[in-house]
Amino acid sequence: MTETSKNEKMVTHPAKYTDSFIPIFAKLLIGCNIVLDPFAGTGKLNKIKAFGFRGEIICNEIEQDFAKLEDKDCICFVDKWNIGDAEKMDFLKDESVDAICTSPTYGNRMADHFKTTSNRKYMTYTHCIGHDLNEGNTGKMQFGNAYMDKHFRIYSECNRVLKKGGKFICNVSNFIRGGIEVDVVSFHKKALQNNGFCFVKTLSIPTRRMGFGQNRERRVQHEEIMVFEKH
Repeated sequence: MTETSKNEKMVTHPAKYTDSFIPIFAKLLIGCNIVLDPFAGTGKLNKIKAFGFRGEIICNEIEQDFAKLEDKDCICFVDKWNIGDAEKMDFLKDESVDAICTSPTYGNRMADHFKTTSNRKYMTYTHCIGHDLNEGNTGKMQFGNAYMDKHFRIYSECNRVLKKGGKFICNVSNFIRGGIEVDVVSFHKKALQNNGFCFVKTLSIPTRRMGFGQNRERRVQHEEIMVFEKH
C-alpha cells in the first residue's frame, strides 16, 4: 500500500454491497455463466465466487478511482473491467450476458456534492472519492426527474446486453427525506418492467444503516433485492 501525504485524501467507497447479500446473490445466480454489474463500484460482486459461483464476472464502473479499490487480497477477482457510463456499454454485444446483478444509487443524501474545507466526515460519493464525479454519474443525482430519466436509459441498455430468459437482480432501498419515506424501490421496479423485464420476486433484507447525519433516527431499516427476468 502506498503512503498518502497529510494533505491527500484516501479514496473510499461509501456504499459497497452489504456482506450478507453476497451469498444471496450467489444462490440467485446459480447456472449463469456471464454476470454483469453495470454499477460495479469496487467490484465487490466478485465475492460471489467464494460462495460457489463458477462463471465470469464483468464489472462496469464510471469512476476509475472506485474500480481501483478492488480488493487485491481477495482470492477471487473480477474477470473483466470496463470504465464507462452504464448508459452506453458498447464493449458488450447484444444479448451477451446471462444475468445482471447490481445496486443503483438511491438518490439520497449520498448524492450531495457541495464543496467543503471542513474536517467533518461526509458519506457521499463525491466526498469519498475526493473530486468531482464524472458527467453522467448517478452518484451526484438526487431522486427526481434527472435521476429517473438516467436510470430508465441505463435499463434500456441493460435490456440490450441481457439474453432472453436472463435474470436481472436489483438491490435498492427507500430513504427518508423531510421525515417522509421516498419510494425509490417502486420507481426502479416500474422502470425495469417498462424496459421489458418481468418481475419475479422481492427479498426484503434487514440491514444496519449509518448512525449519523440527517434522519439518522428514522432510517429505513431494510433493503430490497428484486429479481426480474427478460422474456
